[in-house]
Amino acid sequence: MPSLLPGRTTSKIQRIGVLTAGGDCPGLNAVIRAVVKSAVQRHGWQVLGIRDGFEGLISGDEAVTPLTIESVYGILSRGGTILGAASRANPFLYTKQQQGSRVSLNVTPRVLDRIGELGLDAVVVIGGDGTMRIARELHEMGAPLVGVPKTIDNDVEGTDYTFGFDTAVSVATEAIDRLRTTAESHHRAMIVEVMGRQAGWIALHSGVAGGADIVLIPERPFDLELVYQHLCRSFETVQRSAIVVVAEGAHAQGDSPMFRRRAGSQDKPRLGGIGEHLAYLLQVRQEEALAAGSEMEWDIRVTVLGHVQRGGTPSSTDRVFATRLGAAAVRLIARGRLGRMVALRGSVLTDLPLSRVARVPRIVPLNCDMVLTAQELGICLG
Repeated sequence: MPSLLPGRTTSKIQRIGVLTAGGDCPGLNAVIRAVVKSAVQRHGWQVLGIRDGFEGLISGDEAVTPLTIESVYGILSRGGTILGAASRANPFLYTKQQQGSRVSLNVTPRVLDRIGELGLDAVVVIGGDGTMRIARELHEMGAPLVGVPKTIDNDVEGTDYTFGFDTAVSVATEAIDRLRTTAESHHRAMIVEVMGRQAGWIALHSGVAGGADIVLIPERPFDLELVYQHLCRSFETVQRSAIVVVAEGAHAQGDSPMFRRRAGSQDKPRLGGIGEHLAYLLQVRQEEALAAGSEMEWDIRVTVLGHVQRGGTPSSTDRVFATRLGAAAVRLIARGRLGRMVALRGSVLTDLPLSRVARVPRIVPLNCDMVLTAQELGICLG
C-alpha cells in the first residue's frame, strides 16, 4: 500500500482550484485551509476557491475567488464551508428553468472549458459518493481532478473513514444522553432519528456510545414484534424507560424506506419520517396488547436530529483528519497523480483511482465488530 509521504514534485503546476460539493459537513474548512497553506507555502502555487460546488464552474467569474494564507486564517474551527456547497449542481444533469418548466442539461463541456479558462492545472474536489462519481466521469473526459472524500454518513467506498462522521456521532450521542434523563424521569420510550440513508454507521456508533436499548439500521430490516418485545423488557427493568436509535433509511421487514416531500417543493421526495412511523406502529401494537389484557403501557416520544448533526464546530478528530486529507491531496497533485482520491486504510493515508470509488455505498457489514459488540451488549438490532 503506497503511503502519501513527501516525494517528487511536478514543477509545471502553477494554479489549482478547490471546491466543496454536496451537503455541508464539519471539517470542510479544515480541508480548504490545508489545501491553501500546503499549496502556497510549500509549492508557491496560486489557489482559486470555486463557489457552490460545480455550480462555480458553470457560472461566471463571480463564482471564483482567490484563496490566500490570510483568507483561510481562523477557519479551522468553523463548521460549514466558506466556499458554499450545492447538492444539485450535477454537470451531467444540470437543472434549470426554461420557458416555465425545469429541464436537465449536460453542461460538462462548459465545466471543462471553464477549468481551461481559469488556467487550473488541477482541482481538488471535496465531496461524498455522488460527488466522487461526478469527479470520476469528469476525469475520464479529461478534467484534472483529485478527490477528497467527506460525509457524516461514513459511506464512501474506498476509504475506511470520512471526516465529519466523528462530529455527527458526538452530536447524536449527546442528544441520546440528554433524552435518556427525560426518558427515565417520565418512564418513556424515546425514539431518536439520526441521519443515514443507506448506511447505519451513525446510528450504530451513537447507539453504542449512548447505551441505546434498540438500534435500527438500513442494512437490517427490522422485525416490529421483536422491537416491541424488547421495549417491553426494557420497561420491566429498574430504568422503566428505553432509547431507540433509528437511521433515517431504516425500515421494517417487507416495507420500503420512508420518503416525504416538502409542501410546495418540486424537489424529489427525501428520506425521512421513519421515527414517527415507527412510533405509530409501536403504538398500534401496544393497543392490540392492551386489548388482549396486557398491563404493560408506556408513552412514546420522537426526536429527529436532522441537520443539527451536520452543523457546528468540528471535533478535534475531524479537524486533524480533514487537515491530513487536504495536505495529502496537494501532495498527489505535486506528484502528478491526478484522477485519484485520498483514502484512509487502517491508520495509513493512501490513494486510489477515482474509477474504483463511489460504485456502491460503504454499508455496515452485519458481521463486523461493531454489530457483534452491540449484540453482545444486549442491544436489539431488530
